[in-house]
Amino acid sequence: MSVAVVTDSNSGITQDHGKQLGIYVLPMPFTIDGDTYYEDINLTQDQFYEKLEDPQAEVHTSQALPGEVTGLWDKALEEHDEVVFIPMSSGLSGACGSATVFAEDYDGRVQVVNNQRISVTQYLSCLDAKKMADAGLSAGEIKKRLEETKFDSSIFITVDTMTYLKKGGRVTPAAAAFAEFLGIKPVLKIFGEKLDAYAKARGMKNARKVMIKAVEDELNKNYGGIISSGHNAFIGMAYTHNPDEAADYMEEVKTAFPGYHVFAYPLSLSVSCHIGPGALAVTCTKVLPDGFTYDDLETLP
Repeated sequence: MSVAVVTDSNSGITQDHGKQLGIYVLPMPFTIDGDTYYEDINLTQDQFYEKLEDPQAEVHTSQALPGEVTGLWDKALEEHDEVVFIPMSSGLSGACGSATVFAEDYDGRVQVVNNQRISVTQYLSCLDAKKMADAGLSAGEIKKRLEETKFDSSIFITVDTMTYLKKGGRVTPAAAAFAEFLGIKPVLKIFGEKLDAYAKARGMKNARKVMIKAVEDELNKNYGGIISSGHNAFIGMAYTHNPDEAADYMEEVKTAFPGYHVFAYPLSLSVSCHIGPGALAVTCTKVLPDGFTYDDLETLP
């Protein structure tokens, strides 16, 4: 059977890149000063951050409307027998739960994956799904495979400012002010459906080192160690409106993990809305033998 892979723009896959990959991408909506915008349709990264940094602007994330979700599925089903839909983590949004309800009207032809991924790790899940679909697996088989390996990935994030964590209620105003005064950069960890505090570092330079050490520990504990070929894991990077610093950090990450392929994308705007500009993230995701592997890198658009 022919299976279409559908995701949302939280994966970091743009509309153009999605077409190159053969993956359908649902643009996520945002409400800015009462008006609705769609990521990569009528809202660019620069426009988003311009509004986000305006203290007078009201910027909110939003779920896609039911018709927008099912409309994209219907479009995919015009050319395919089944759909496997990979939304952002259910731990960070209700979109996955909503999609699961919508899929009940499709008699099993649409399978919604809840494998707790976001940004680069979500992108890699899409590449895994596409590889499995091309190999002839059904949407149900792909869903099962991705969900049973959902804990084979971790994300570590540090923020440049506490302003947006304070706005979202993740830290108290007093704690945010104290951290800013001392130059403390929190390091957060996304693992499964949880977003938790992982460590505290004095300054961004130290926070960058903490995240690299965290990935080293993950590889040694859960991935069979750090190997010279790097073929047991993909290392990922994400960033929010700081491409120059991200490029500099990428060299640091590559030096720390020679032999590993490093993916780098701007962080999803849905996440950026809650952590602000200047953030950096590092991820590690286990390579699945039946998914996207290092041998497939040469064919990646």
